[in-house]
Amino acid sequence: MRVKRTRSPRVVILCGGKGLRLGDTSKITPKPLVRIGRVPILLHLMKIYSCYGFNNFILCLGHKGEMIKKYFAHPPHLPAAFNPSQFRITFADTGLETDTGGRVKRIEVLIEEDDFFLTYADGLASIDLQDQYAFHLREGKIFTMTCVKARSQFGIAKLNRQSVVVDFNQKPCLTQWVNGGFFVCNRRVFDYLSVDDCLEEEPFQKLVSDRQLQAYKFKGFWAGMDTYKDSMMLNEEWSQNRAKWKIW
Repeated sequence: MRVKRTRSPRVVILCGGKGLRLGDTSKITPKPLVRIGRVPILLHLMKIYSCYGFNNFILCLGHKGEMIKKYFAHPPHLPAAFNPSQFRITFADTGLETDTGGRVKRIEVLIEEDDFFLTYADGLASIDLQDQYAFHLREGKIFTMTCVKARSQFGIAKLNRQSVVVDFNQKPCLTQWVNGGFFVCNRRVFDYLSVDDCLEEEPFQKLVSDRQLQAYKFKGFWAGMDTYKDSMMLNEEWSQNRAKWKIW
């Protein structure tokens, strides 16, 4: 199949959530500005895209969005690799209570390209984004989802008929593929969205029904920062020079 050529895609990042599972941290700092080392996770994420030549970002703002704007207007002294001047950023106010699908729908007028990247502001990975983008174009589906094998948050017990534990595995890798974010979308996705939608619910179900949701299987490093414990883990990886998402 011939791969069509399009303009370089923009990167849409969902930055409007409240991050309630981060505890007290989210009461002071919006989740995208929670730091790994001295640098907000949002800049770590943007740097991953930048390493593959994707530097044009749309940040979908909501909860504490003004703090994110102010951070980029007057950034602190940062390592040269994270200098925000290397990025072209459009700030889109998408509403305080808008859900994920609604935030994407609200930036439709900003997307001129045939295809665009979409991701959450709290996930990091060692993913090859040029390879993912080429895969998306080859497959020709409306929506490409990065699917990963995540670890269970719990120890898994296997029981026999007498309820005796015959095997126990502490936080194993799940056998199912899970949504790892890092999406690529064709602009036809806007036909599946309304401003009231949660992206992961009805729009995904419609895409599945139409066979337009394509999995990009990824087996490398991936981590989401859902909780305070997750943020501590990522900070430890960074401080110990074990950050596998650092591809620069």
